[in-house]
Amino acid sequence: MSGFRKFLLRGNVVDLAVAVVIGTAFGSVVQALVKDLITPIIGALGGVPDFSALFFTVNGSKFLIGDFINALLAFIVIAAVVYFFVVVPVGRLMARFLPEPPPPAPTRECPFCLSKIPVKALRCAFCTADVSDRAAGVSTRAAVP
Repeated sequence: MSGFRKFLLRGNVVDLAVAVVIGTAFGSVVQALVKDLITPIIGALGGVPDFSALFFTVNGSKFLIGDFINALLAFIVIAAVVYFFVVVPVGRLMARFLPEPPPPAPTRECPFCLSKIPVKALRCAFCTADVSDRAAGVSTRAAVP
């Protein structure tokens, strides 16, 4: 039981729980924004005052297309907010503060299996062939102390 308690009290779980609660609250706010402000404005331009009232029936089944439009608009607003207020700033911060990754080590082809191996390799890691005599600028003799 103490392991479970440690798991629950770790920082990651608490941070995740806070993020879920705030995300749910934010989703509710955006849903209200779309339902109460954005769709009436769009509806006023199109002549339909409330999208949620839009529906059609087929064989007695009611299809609430207006609710779907409201949910789609809410998704687009949430996606735009997350992109412009989270993804873009974090990307800029990472580009500014993180160093460029080092360039990849120069490689050459193994003459036996044609795999890419480091230039200074004395033996191919893939086919284990001895390529020491073909290594550019690498001596095949061991250093004598």
